[in-house]
Amino acid sequence: MRALLIWLFTASAACAGGDRAGEFDYYVLSLSWSPTWCALEGDARAAEQCAPQADHGWVLHGLWPQFHRGWPSYCQSAERPPSRAMTRDMANIMGSPGLAWYQWEKHGACSGLSAPAYFALAREAYDRVTRPAIFRKLQVPVRLPAHVIEEAFLKENKGWEADMLTITCRAGHIQEARLCLSKSLDPVPCGSDVITDCRLKDALFAPIP
Repeated sequence: MRALLIWLFTASAACAGGDRAGEFDYYVLSLSWSPTWCALEGDARAAEQCAPQADHGWVLHGLWPQFHRGWPSYCQSAERPPSRAMTRDMANIMGSPGLAWYQWEKHGACSGLSAPAYFALAREAYDRVTRPAIFRKLQVPVRLPAHVIEEAFLKENKGWEADMLTITCRAGHIQEARLCLSKSLDPVPCGSDVITDCRLKDALFAPIP
């Protein structure tokens, strides 16, 4: 009995962990270049996101509540988790229902919004960004510096400044475009721990299959 009580106390303490929902400074909208994720992870999993008919380019990785330094995660929230229908409905811009669920659990609950409101806001943020069409015309893999990707986004999204977005890389590939937004989805300068760009001289950028 004593061991059971100790286990229950420990489990309860773990569930009560995490940051407080609704307390953050701004959002980071993370757009992932799907061919990179597929090359590094998705193809090996035979992920539906990576099938040629999926035709994914920049997909919504997540809308992340952010502090000026650091970020909340796995927040305590009284909101109900998303239904399967909600996460399934996000798959067309997120690649999979599983990613939508994970993003709610780690980041969405920290927004202080209900799951429907959070996903609606994430979709609105995604739709507000003009994703440069030139990247969809690529036919073969190329190597290029991250600032080329950044400049293309700046050209297509009037009012954005260089300190409002960053381009990341992973394992030698261009990985994500991370755009900083106010709680009302207006572009804002990123915090110092977000704005660090890919430091490679150039990185691989693969075409959509």
